[in-house]
Amino acid sequence: MSLHPTLQPYADAWSHSVDAISEMVQPLAEAEWNRRTPCPGWSVRDIVSHVIGMDCELLGDPRPIHSLPRDLFHVANEHQRYMEMQVDVRRHHTAPEMTSELEYTVIRRNRQMRNENRAPDAIVRGPLGTDITLEHAHRMRAFDVWVHEQDLRTALGRPGNLDSPGAHVTRDFLLEVLPKVVAKDANAPRSSAVVFDVHGPVEFLRTIRVDIQGRGTLETAPALGPVASLSLDWETYVRLACGRVAPEAVADRVKAEGDQDLTKAILHNFAVTP
Repeated sequence: MSLHPTLQPYADAWSHSVDAISEMVQPLAEAEWNRRTPCPGWSVRDIVSHVIGMDCELLGDPRPIHSLPRDLFHVANEHQRYMEMQVDVRRHHTAPEMTSELEYTVIRRNRQMRNENRAPDAIVRGPLGTDITLEHAHRMRAFDVWVHEQDLRTALGRPGNLDSPGAHVTRDFLLEVLPKVVAKDANAPRSSAVVFDVHGPVEFLRTIRVDIQGRGTLETAPALGPVASLSLDWETYVRLACGRVAPEAVADRVKAEGDQDLTKAILHNFAVTP
């Protein structure tokens, strides 16, 4: 039995990233697991705990019964509380405990995907008990694990895989939400266009057109006379879109032209991860 062709690219991307994570953390000394990552409030151990926990949930494992501390500054809403549960319950696990659980979880998930015979539109349980399609679950795992792989690479000084399969899944996911960022969140003028020119390991040129009703659409054709344009490298694009860095911290890596109030509004609404 093999995965549906629609799901296979996401499974491959997940596998590529989770194997990279496993390779990075396997030799770490105990103290290195406490290194801070760009993901707000999370250490290396916390990132790996999150990866393990989310894949365990897709395996159907029961969620841990655990009370969160009240002083976690980075936990501000119900979604964050949900995600924190799998993390906080492992905060005192040792390095060998973490690496062995990660390895075992990866083995189980690989077996699950090899035996998967459901269609992409099959309904599965998602975070917070929501119903999502199997395709969406696979896609979000590929996106999530690649982003956290990059968090770990930053924390451990091991750059790489910016153009891996997970990077392309991430590109497509982030581009899907870009029309909302520009048209609704940044309130771009109606009947206008904003151009994004991204260079580096993953490069693309995209236009967000805002129609007379204020709805944004994504286009591959460049716009003539856009109201604003933003040029930046792929790594900076990801770090901004995933809330890993404030716009002010990377101002020297972003070239903004046109309506400066609009470009500032776009950048300050650019983070789309919860």
